[in-house]
Amino acid sequence: MIKVHGYAAEQAKAPLGPYTFERRNPGKNDVVIDIQYCGVCHTDIHQVNDEWGGRSTYPMVPGHEITGIVTAVGTKVDRYKVDDRVGVGCFVDSCRNCAPCLEGMEQYCVEGPNLTYNGVEKDGKTRTQGGYSNKIVVDENYVLQIPDNLPMDRAAPLLCAGITMYSPLMHWKAGPGKRVGIVGLGGLGHMGVKIAHALNADVSVLSHSQKKRDEAKKMGADTLSVEIDWNRYLNLLALDGTMVVVGIPEKETLLGASSLINPRRNLAGSVIGGIRETQDMLDFCNKYNITSDIEVIPIQKVNQAYPRVVNSDVRYRFVIDSKSLEDHTE
Repeated sequence: MIKVHGYAAEQAKAPLGPYTFERRNPGKNDVVIDIQYCGVCHTDIHQVNDEWGGRSTYPMVPGHEITGIVTAVGTKVDRYKVDDRVGVGCFVDSCRNCAPCLEGMEQYCVEGPNLTYNGVEKDGKTRTQGGYSNKIVVDENYVLQIPDNLPMDRAAPLLCAGITMYSPLMHWKAGPGKRVGIVGLGGLGHMGVKIAHALNADVSVLSHSQKKRDEAKKMGADTLSVEIDWNRYLNLLALDGTMVVVGIPEKETLLGASSLINPRRNLAGSVIGGIRETQDMLDFCNKYNITSDIEVIPIQKVNQAYPRVVNSDVRYRFVIDSKSLEDHTE
């Protein structure tokens, strides 16, 4: 077994603190990764605080925006070698047999993908722990290659925030002649603006205030996991327009049928992307020099970072420098 240092929440709403645990030795298809950076996603906060209906288990090591360096590989691994730059996103395995998995859409696995944390491994019993740690062991089929031109720290949020926006933009064919509205310029929204702009779509940011107007325009805007009035935004859509929901609010959202009926509007959802599409996204971001705007913090500052995320007081994603795990003092 591999001894790992991380930060964990021992119970719901508890502050995160030093936590030592073990990961499996690499199997024949596994890759051992020394984690360099891990983004802080709003999902981490929801999970730590058990805000999604009692699905959280503890102790919990959050983190699913992981970049690092390969330090060992199993005997059958042929995609990666020692010293490769790699990433791990929101899941580390899936059933591999259902229609979505076979089509490269593992995020929609019928049995549910094996989540990077607050889930279970392929054996059905070993609990997964995430990227707020210094090492992780993952099957090579669920590891991503980080292109050489992408900085490892700024690439980390692409593994969740980036693919969360890229997948629906590609699925609904954002591009020249299409108008894209991004609700909120946060960790997800700022990635959506950059990607949609690179696709040559006409991009607008729908925000509660003018505070981020100049920043949005610099990212390419031509003009959230929070509770909003969906009816209000649906009424902005043109004929056959689609509103895509990519965040999960704590409470159910009321929806009026008239907002959809007139004029034949669509309300859809999308969640992250499969391994193949996530690699496509990384290559796309490499081509167009797209990375996340970040604030790098040591792990010891993560408890101060969480309320800042909730209050939108970060431009635009916190990223944990995993070297700070060498010092477990507060």
